[in-house]
Amino acid sequence: MSRLLVLAPMAIEQAAVRTEGRVLRTGMGPQRARITAARAQAIDAAGVAIVGLCGGAKPELRPGDVVCATELRREDGTSVDVPGSALLVAALRRRGLRVHAGPMISSDHVLTPAERTRLDGVLAVDMESAWLTEAAAGRPLAVLRVVVDGAGRRLTDPRIAADGIRALRSLRRGSVVLDEWARAIGPRTVLLAGPRSFCAGVERAIDIVELALAQRGAPIYVRKQIVHNHHVVADLERRGAVFVEELDEVPDGATAVFSAHGVSPSVRRNADGRPLDVIDATCPLVSKVHAEARRFAHEGRTIFLIGHEGHEEVEGTTGEAPDSILLVQDMHDAERIEAPDPDRVAYLTQTTLAVDETNQIVEVLRERFPSLRGPGSDDICYATANRQEAVREVAREAAVVLVAGSQTSSNSKRLVEVAEREGARAYLVDDETEVDVAWLHGVSTVGVTAGASAPERIVNRLVTALAALGPVEVEERTTTSEAVQFKLPKELVS
Repeated sequence: MSRLLVLAPMAIEQAAVRTEGRVLRTGMGPQRARITAARAQAIDAAGVAIVGLCGGAKPELRPGDVVCATELRREDGTSVDVPGSALLVAALRRRGLRVHAGPMISSDHVLTPAERTRLDGVLAVDMESAWLTEAAAGRPLAVLRVVVDGAGRRLTDPRIAADGIRALRSLRRGSVVLDEWARAIGPRTVLLAGPRSFCAGVERAIDIVELALAQRGAPIYVRKQIVHNHHVVADLERRGAVFVEELDEVPDGATAVFSAHGVSPSVRRNADGRPLDVIDATCPLVSKVHAEARRFAHEGRTIFLIGHEGHEEVEGTTGEAPDSILLVQDMHDAERIEAPDPDRVAYLTQTTLAVDETNQIVEVLRERFPSLRGPGSDDICYATANRQEAVREVAREAAVVLVAGSQTSSNSKRLVEVAEREGARAYLVDDETEVDVAWLHGVSTVGVTAGASAPERIVNRLVTALAALGPVEVEERTTTSEAVQFKLPKELVS
C-alpha cells in the first residue's frame, strides 16, 4: 500500500509534484474530477492529497502563495471540512513559503476577477477540489493549492506567464511536505489535561470588554492586550475593541479598559487626570500582589519580586513601590542579589510562574536571607498551579504535548517547560496551523492542554486536526476541579 495518493488536475501540475506517493492526473473541471474521485476510491493508499494551482479571491494573496484549504465549498452552498490541511501550514512556512489556511470554493467555470470579489469568506478558487474530496472515502485528506492569478487578474493577463512559473516553483517546493504529512497518518490517543484554558480572571476580563461593548458601544479602548492570546484579541477587535499601548492613544471621553495584568499607580493617575470612562479589568489575584507590595514597602522592606522583566504584570507591581522592589528573574539573580538591610526583606512573585522553579528560587533567597518574609498565601495563582499539575500528569504518559497559547503568554510557556521536565516533547502553538507534522511521526499518544488565556475552542480545533490524521481516542485527565468566580466591576453592574 502506498502511504499517499496525490491528485493533480493538469499534466503541468502533476509534473511539478515532488513526492514518494503515487500522483494521479485528474483532468480539469468537475466532471473529470467526479470520474477520477470514483476511480481513486479503489486505489490502496493511507491518505489522499489534492494539489494544483488556483486563483486568488482575497487581494492579499499573491502569485506563488500557498493555500491550505480547511473547507471546500461549492457554488450550490454545500461544503466539506478538510481539517487535515491545517497541519501542512507549519511545515510549508518552515520552507520559506507564504501560506494561508482557510476556505476555498470550487466552481464549474473559470471565475472572472469581478466574480471572485463577490465571494464571501473564501481565500481562493479552483475547478476540481470540492468534487475530488470524494476520493478520500474516509481516509485522511489534505488540499494544497498555489495561487497563479491574483484576485484582480484574468488568465489572459500577459503577466500570467511569469506568475505561472512562480506558482509552479512554489508547488514543487511545497509538495515535498506531503510526504511529511503522510508519515504522520495513523491512529492516536489524545490525552486532555484538566483543568485547562480560561481561568476566572481571564473570563472576567473578557466579560468586561464584551459588556462594555454591549453597554457603551464601539469603540472601546483597551490598554495593552486584555489577555495574552492572539485569538481572544483578534475576536474582540472584530467586535469593536481597539488595543493601544498607552492611554495617550485614547481620545478624551472614550471608555478605557485596563488589562487583566494590572497597571501601575502612575497609569491610574494619568487616567484620573483625563476625561475618560475607566474600567479596571485587573485580575483580583494580581491586585492582591499589588496590595502586598504596598504593605511590605510601608514596612520599610526591600521586596524581591520574582518574575520576568518587561512583563506587564511585573511592570504594574513594580510601579506600586519602585524604590523598594528588586527584580529576581532566575536562580542566578537569587544567588547574587543584595539588599540594603538583609534583615528587612520580603518576596513576591508574578502570578503566572512555574511553581517548581519559583519554589527553588525562594529556597535560595531564604538561605541567604533568614528573615525573608513572604505573602500570606501563594502569589502564583490557583489556575496556573492547577494547569501545571494537570499537564505534568499528561506529560508522564504522552510522547508529545501540545500547549495551546500565544508566545506572549507567560503561563502557557510555563506549561511547556513543566511538560518537558517530565520527559515529553512539548510545543507552544497558537492553533493547529502551528503544529508541525514532523512532531507526530511515530507518536501514538499526544497530550493537549491550553494556557489560562487560551480559548477552549482552540483545544477542540487541535483535536479535530489530529483526528484528521486517523482514528483518535480522546481521554480526559483531570487532576482537580475549579469553581472560582470573580465579581464584575461596579461600572458594569446594572
